[in-house]
Amino acid sequence: MKLTIWLVPFFLAIAPAAQIQAINNDVYTVQGVTAEREAVIRRQIQAMQPRVLPYRIRFVPHWQYLYAAKVYQLHVPTGMGSKMFTHLPTRSVFVDADRYDGQEWLGHWLAHELGHLATNSASEEDAERAALEYRKRLQKLRTSSAERKTLVGSR
Repeated sequence: MKLTIWLVPFFLAIAPAAQIQAINNDVYTVQGVTAEREAVIRRQIQAMQPRVLPYRIRFVPHWQYLYAAKVYQLHVPTGMGSKMFTHLPTRSVFVDADRYDGQEWLGHWLAHELGHLATNSASEEDAERAALEYRKRLQKLRTSSAERKTLVGSR
């Protein structure tokens, strides 16, 4: 009986915090990158407007990436390589920092990883379907940025 009496206030106290966490879905950390690269990542994710954001995006050295892939039992389809993966239970995206290949590469594959989160599925096909819309939005950002650079350059 005493346990029940203490559990009720406990759950009543936790409910508002859980609701705030559900509402504030725009908080995520980017680890292991420079401030400039973090700004690029945040701008790309903002342009993609994903339904579900990761809790963290971690750029790690190659050896640590391999270790994380082993610990999380990453299954890479035959014939494919892996430079980035999403761990769905923790909503974490791991990026092999040693294999980083530029902003466009990052945006393309980050859309794919956000597709895994949006569909809550490890299926590559499901992730790609969701990523198509994100890539279209990202392309609009690139197009508008290119137009602004052209306008500024012509002045």
